[in-house]
Amino acid sequence: MIKVGLVSLGCAKNLIDSEIMVGHLQQAGMMMTPEPELADVLIINTCSFIDMAKKESIGAIHEAVDSREGTPKRARQKIIVAGCLSQRFGQELPGLMPDVDAFIGLDQITQVAPIIEGLMGKKEAEQENLVTKNSQYIPDYDTPRFRLTPKHFAYIKIAEGCNHPCSFCIIPRIRGRHRSRTQHSVVEEARQLVKAGVKEINLISQDTTYFGMDKWTDGRPKPTSGVDSTKGESLSTLVRELNKIEGDFWIRLLYTHPAHWSDDLIQAIAESPKVARYIDMPLQHISDNMLKHMKRETDSAYIRDLIRRIRAGIPGIGIRTTFIVGFPGETEADFNELIQFIEDTKFERAGVFQYSREEGTRAEKMEDQIHHMTRKARFNEAMRAIQRGVEHYNRQQIGKTKRVLIEEPGVARGELDAPDIDTTIFVNKKLPVGEFADVEIKEWRGYDLVAA
Repeated sequence: MIKVGLVSLGCAKNLIDSEIMVGHLQQAGMMMTPEPELADVLIINTCSFIDMAKKESIGAIHEAVDSREGTPKRARQKIIVAGCLSQRFGQELPGLMPDVDAFIGLDQITQVAPIIEGLMGKKEAEQENLVTKNSQYIPDYDTPRFRLTPKHFAYIKIAEGCNHPCSFCIIPRIRGRHRSRTQHSVVEEARQLVKAGVKEINLISQDTTYFGMDKWTDGRPKPTSGVDSTKGESLSTLVRELNKIEGDFWIRLLYTHPAHWSDDLIQAIAESPKVARYIDMPLQHISDNMLKHMKRETDSAYIRDLIRRIRAGIPGIGIRTTFIVGFPGETEADFNELIQFIEDTKFERAGVFQYSREEGTRAEKMEDQIHHMTRKARFNEAMRAIQRGVEHYNRQQIGKTKRVLIEEPGVARGELDAPDIDTTIFVNKKLPVGEFADVEIKEWRGYDLVAA
């Protein structure tokens, strides 16, 4: 029996790709091992969204190659590099990493078992580069998959790829054009997960608000025109159908793009009690100058009005967002406008990235690149502004009763807390893991709340 190890890096979307690979490997009768050094084959599912992610992926590959130093070639562990790094640099990597046995892209994740069998069947296998140029694959509800998340929460990838022209982002070049699953497929997968005991379903894609719109016959609507769900499947119609599934669980919306929000989506969330009162909506900036150069398809007035409409239309909503500082051409006035916006809006959850200059993006060739020390200083100042907003929110939570999902003994998450990225709520260690509980907030510590 072939033993396979897996190192999964990057975001939740990449994690689902890893889960699909494991599902197909198990279906083929291969054994997964949590100890990479014991594996006959090691798959490294890589990320390459920004420079930091690339460095982590390259480091993991070099570590795997170095660990088999001194092993005879015929007996040595096979190494397969998968994921976004392979897809992005499919032509360059084989020459740069001659000790890797195979490179596979996003379209090969369902073929990983026969690829491994082929590698193991050759005594002196030459390096294989199986990456195809344009990714087309999307999963379905009956795609073999072995979940790597805890039993009580799961991710559902409702679409793949992206149509947005953001000048800082390489994702459309890696994952291709947006392609939605059918609403039936997503609902069936959610129903299976709830039946299996899942308490939280996290909907993900590069842009969840674009779900279904790639199939509309009249094409893509203008960003400010809103979305009429009567035209066909949309995130609005999906939310309403998921809310009909019987059971006690949360639905969480991640990776929404501000350009495709609508009053219909706001209403759909408001009237669907199973949808967590949490919106993940990366805004990236508020200055019209920056939004234009970032090609975000929105402007400052639109964003401010959208936030007002979301908060008015969905009582108790918490908005999580992210910003980029140090983008080429960002002036002091642009940055100061962003800081003032953060201070005034008081986001319940937020984060900041320093601009990362990525090969192949429009922004890579822009003039007025910001010095790295200026980027760092602006990052620190923006984080301080965000922290003040979070502390303001946390002070208001003292004495309130919150419904939480117990992650592990003594640790929980509330509706405003997505897995791995948001606030922790400390609770009584006797509360059962994987179940909901109502707790009273006693105090706060930085970003975290304390109910125990």
